[in-house]
Amino acid sequence: MTRVLVVDDSRFMRTVVDNALSEAGYEVQTASDGEVAVEMVPEYDPAVVTMDVEMPGMDGIEAVEQIMSSHPTPILMLSAYTERGADPTLDALECGAADFLHKPDGSGSRNIVNLTDELVEKVDELATTDVSSLALARAATAIDAVSSGHPRRAVPAGGPSSEAEATADVEPSLDPDGEYVDDPTVVVGASTGGPKIVERLLATLPVELGAKLLVVQHMPAEFTGRLAKRLDGVSDYDVREAGDGDRIAAGEALVARGGYHLEVTNNAAGQLRVRLDDGERLHGVRPAIDVTMQTAANRVSDPLVGVVLTGMGSDGAAGIEAIKDAGGRTIAQDEATSPVFGIPCQAIETGSVDEVAPAGAIAGRIVDACRTDGENNE
Repeated sequence: MTRVLVVDDSRFMRTVVDNALSEAGYEVQTASDGEVAVEMVPEYDPAVVTMDVEMPGMDGIEAVEQIMSSHPTPILMLSAYTERGADPTLDALECGAADFLHKPDGSGSRNIVNLTDELVEKVDELATTDVSSLALARAATAIDAVSSGHPRRAVPAGGPSSEAEATADVEPSLDPDGEYVDDPTVVVGASTGGPKIVERLLATLPVELGAKLLVVQHMPAEFTGRLAKRLDGVSDYDVREAGDGDRIAAGEALVARGGYHLEVTNNAAGQLRVRLDDGERLHGVRPAIDVTMQTAANRVSDPLVGVVLTGMGSDGAAGIEAIKDAGGRTIAQDEATSPVFGIPCQAIETGSVDEVAPAGAIAGRIVDACRTDGENNE
């Protein structure tokens, strides 16, 4: 029987989560704080850990960091549905947590039934996650931070078991020199496990490329603005959360706002214009990667690159097909470095992906796709 460790300082929440997972056929153990969880993980060896963000003593963030350093395990964060809970949740994702869920907010719009249904669905997905990809992505992101000078955490003691493991997915600093196509647009889509990989990508991509970047990360509205600020802090690109009617030019990036699809409406004079649409969800999500990629394929006449990263589901597959059909270049993250391989796998199966690459090589593949003096030039 598949094991899950439930970590929460609230006895009520431990009982709710325990009951939901037990009824779904999981073997469940519980812990009331992060310190106990860190001690239990090596002994209990769960397939998934659910982790409260805010707890007395060792909080969820520190517990995630220690678990991912010593005994990498897929971790699902349970966070308060408040602005105060957004930043710590992003910290936990940066430390290696695979995904998150909101606890009920008490407003009536979200209740325990909503939580337990989504909880079982996400645990089902994470239970099949390749743990080695989680550890590799965590280690490579931290090593990139040290080498680039960006203010992110280094790999703590007791991390990856060998230097080869820690550096296997780390690409040397990109050489920004060279000739590039004029006015390229890059659309990046990601879901589960994506924030730290998106951060790494934007920290690595040279601004000399002169690209316009659109980032679609499956996240609620409370998180996308903070994600944009974090990306702006590590990237040479000017990154902000998308607003209705926004325009961006070379060296700028927009992060799709949670709760809205991001549509490209115009591409002229080296600038993109976008609109926000709060219409029906696609693939159960809003923003949807497909919406942004398909509208970009329809509207962008300049060079276009589509990138799909880790995540569950099929969002992005139709978008990748649209970009390929429009003459753009398409890239998918490989299985070995994807915490969840659903989105890249579905895109690859369309036959419209030009290149499959590890997380650490994707920035380089984007650069190659935009060079005028490289073998990828069309």
